[in-house]
Amino acid sequence: MADNEPQNGNMEKRGGKEGARGRGTTTIADTVVSTIAGIAIRDTDGVHSVGKGASKALGAVTGRVSGSPSASRSVKVEVGEKQTAIDVDVKVEYGVAIHELADQIRSNVTDAVESMTGLEVVEININVFDVHIPGDDDDEDEDDGGSARVR
Repeated sequence: MADNEPQNGNMEKRGGKEGARGRGTTTIADTVVSTIAGIAIRDTDGVHSVGKGASKALGAVTGRVSGSPSASRSVKVEVGEKQTAIDVDVKVEYGVAIHELADQIRSNVTDAVESMTGLEVVEININVFDVHIPGDDDDEDEDDGGSARVR
């Protein structure tokens, strides 16, 4: 994941930052960065869903139980002392220019993570695993209620 790791090569220090004038440290957990990135991705026009398969289903269930957004469970991050790297799987809407969407996701995530945490986002790897076709009823997590059968 990290071709651009910090110069010390150690992303294990978990976002430790020395406070103003040396009055302590701030540690930012992976889950914090993951949640911020997940929300920024979901808020990007053209993204149908974040995550795939088992991780998406597990995220939806645990998100309902814990109250945390399921998007964060589908976003993998590594947090170092000053930098972070992010991996995400997305399903996009049909008709969207995927290369432009990827650029927009990177921009949105970078802006959100850097402004909220002060960490430098060194890379965002986006895996587009599927395209959502409007009217496709194969989505197991969607029920529009408009296509019920009368028996």
